Amino acid sequence: MNKNVAKSIKSVLANMALLVFCLIYLSPIYIIVVNSFKSRAEMYTNVLALPETLTWEYYAGAVQRMDFINVFKNSIIVTLCSVVVIVVLCAMAAWMLVRTHTRLSRFLYSFLIVTMLIPFQTVMMPLMQEMNSLTKTLGIPMKNSLGGLVFMYAGFGAGMGLPNMKRNADAFFITSQPGAGTDIRMEFGI
Repeated sequence: MNKNVAKSIKSVLANMALLVFCLIYLSPIYIIVVNSFKSRAEMYTNVLALPETLTWEYYAGAVQRMDFINVFKNSIIVTLCSVVVIVVLCAMAAWMLVRTHTRLSRFLYSFLIVTMLIPFQTVMMPLMQEMNSLTKTLGIPMKNSLGGLVFMYAGFGAGMGLPNMKRNADAFFITSQPGAGTDIRMEFGI
């Protein structure tokens, strides 16, 4: 058998195996989406079949019960504010870490990178206790508030944002003028 034919056969078999694994992996998503448009009786008769009639009752109930518009608005606010805080703080930290080559800067950089290895579940309870104590002692509403969520997201996102900015920025400029503000500009070569 020719080497090219054997290589083609291996490639086809590998792609077929990959396709089967993808279908197995995606099958729960198919089941969830298909069954979300069925009535309860239709769901019990055949889980894998396509719906005979489309019903939107589960989506309507979810939107109504969870106050979807308000939740979506809060998600947008928290995400945008967190991203702005992460970009500004990580940009300033990356600017400093790129220009200093001391033990302290290497330690701080490593310390921030290590935070990516800590699963959120291990710090969730201590973080909530700390947020509660900040609310009680300083009167800052950190618990059950959008500001508290932004604070948490920015803290967890900084560990991921800093290495990316430090490694990927081709040029980095910070200019500051009294009364005019501070301008941060990063350039990424594509």
